[in-house]
Amino acid sequence: MRRHLVPAALLLPLALLLTACGGNASAGTGLGGDDTDGKGSLTLNVGDQKGGSEAILRAAGELKNLDYKIKWSTFTSGPPLLEAVNAKAVDIGGVGNTPPVFAAGADSKIAVVAAFHGTSKGDAILVPDDSKLTKPEQLKGKSVAVAQGSSAHYQLVASLQAAGLSLSDVKVKYLQPADALAAFTSGKVDAWAVWDPYTSQVLQAKQGRVLTTGDGITNGLTFQVAAPAALKDTKKADAIKDYLERLRRATAWVYGHQEDWAKVWSKETGLPYEVALGAVKRSNASRISVAVDKPLIASEQEIADTFTTLKLIPRKVDFADYVDPRYNGDLPPSTTPARTSS
Repeated sequence: MRRHLVPAALLLPLALLLTACGGNASAGTGLGGDDTDGKGSLTLNVGDQKGGSEAILRAAGELKNLDYKIKWSTFTSGPPLLEAVNAKAVDIGGVGNTPPVFAAGADSKIAVVAAFHGTSKGDAILVPDDSKLTKPEQLKGKSVAVAQGSSAHYQLVASLQAAGLSLSDVKVKYLQPADALAAFTSGKVDAWAVWDPYTSQVLQAKQGRVLTTGDGITNGLTFQVAAPAALKDTKKADAIKDYLERLRRATAWVYGHQEDWAKVWSKETGLPYEVALGAVKRSNASRISVAVDKPLIASEQEIADTFTTLKLIPRKVDFADYVDPRYNGDLPPSTTPARTSS
């Protein structure tokens, strides 16, 4: 059966959309860097994603009264953002739960300084509406698109393991989201492991359905990752503390202003409002600020060990070497349940 293609007009904003989940390091580099907020002699270089930290801070009114400057640089995925952190071109930036593991595997100079815990309901393995697949166990021998090194990559591995399968049991097609979307909607792959808002876009367009999600399987964490050199600079370290406090307040603001945030996100990314709202309710609004603690390190270590075993990371990683808990304050443990967002 021939499947209808997603309108081409939606492919461009989705291709430009940058998620916290990351992707292949070859996916791109900084796209901007000219946008600056605040005033003062100190400049904090922040790596961002389209519709990411800058958008949420602005929507929540948290970019007012800055006594330092924030210079924003936009990246196409998590790994190149972390490459910029490693190169000291970016002082801090946001990524998902898997890019720091790959960066650690490359012995990059990074430090996870803040964490947010949400649900993994938006991290899904999607199949076309007319697919005969009804459970993950049936993926054996099937082709699955996924962005290499992304949180969806680990979600795919974990979902297969939960179904008694391994990565070698499926035909993995490493594709960035825009290419994966085209392959999925044209029937060139049997399934697609991806995250919101792509999950929301496919469901809203009635181009597919959820086979399984990462809920209860993956840790649902996203991170702010800083350059160790910036943390050693007293003034920059203080600015990072203020920046994180603002970002935490903005993240909390989303829960009570889901429609408002969806409108901003829609405008920032070019996504239809309904798609943005679906993603907000499923994924964004559930996030809470949590501590960078021992359970978090253990959870990330499990991801690192998994990819090391699969020989996708070249060496054994001790994830504890890549965290800095100085900004934990009185935040709740990383194991604290995410909010119920819808």
